Amino acid sequence: MKAGVGYAILAYISWGLLPLYWNLFKGMPSDVVLGHRVVWSFLFVLCLLAWSKRLKEWKWMFRSKRSLFSVVAASALISANWLLFIHAVNSGHVVEASLGYYINPLVSVVLAVFFLGERPKPLQWAAIALAAVGVALLTISFGKPPWIALALAVSFAFYGVVKKKSSADAASGLFGETLVVLPPALIYLLFAGGLDAPFRSVDAWPLLLAGVATTLPLLWFAQAAKRLPLSTVGLIQYVSPTITLAIGVLLFREPFTNGHAWSFALIWSALALYTVASLRSARPTRPSRPAPASTESGAN
Repeated sequence: MKAGVGYAILAYISWGLLPLYWNLFKGMPSDVVLGHRVVWSFLFVLCLLAWSKRLKEWKWMFRSKRSLFSVVAASALISANWLLFIHAVNSGHVVEASLGYYINPLVSVVLAVFFLGERPKPLQWAAIALAAVGVALLTISFGKPPWIALALAVSFAFYGVVKKKSSADAASGLFGETLVVLPPALIYLLFAGGLDAPFRSVDAWPLLLAGVATTLPLLWFAQAAKRLPLSTVGLIQYVSPTITLAIGVLLFREPFTNGHAWSFALIWSALALYTVASLRSARPTRPSRPAPASTESGAN
């Protein structure tokens, strides 16, 4: 349990701090940064799979039309999500990006209704409604919807739906997803003149670590998910957008107006309701009569 909590905290703190890393490449086009993120993530995961003698595991993902569609869809969604986040960081929208990952669990609940046939609890519906009011308030305050936040939340929620139906582990899944977009990424970098971007100056050298920055938090999260109840992971996940929000406001000096404050307050209240509902549904129900010893032991 302690190891699981440690892995989860490590993963979410790393994700929360990523704006500091991507901000190092503020003068570089976001699509060039994305291309290198794909290339170096692929190479890093390739090395991990080779080191653990698991290179053959990913092949099953391309053996049927269904698994191939799943990998391609996941690849497109996560690439779009990565590009949006890098663009958000380097265009002064870190606060809005944090909003996207706050509302992501609630968007996931809505998608689960339509695509997975799940039935949310009344308290979860109340949380979704409250978050919608928060987003609407932000839209009214600024005269336009928070498109970056909504796009980040929706793209990652759809990615979660696709991954829910996949049996691939974190490393082989990421390998397949980056393999799909590797050819277009290399072609784009070649013709856009960005293939040698990390080698043009000392300041760009950290781009070589894009694969490490992408892969390690994902592997830590996978270890946490194996060891912890989903409800515990759900509580810890808010560490990431909270760190991102703090970076946006305190370090990058992005505006945080009264409109932001009221909107975030409503969304935080919605997340509190959602968390309570999740904890209630995760709590084991007590049988009305004493259960046989063997059954009780198995349930525990």
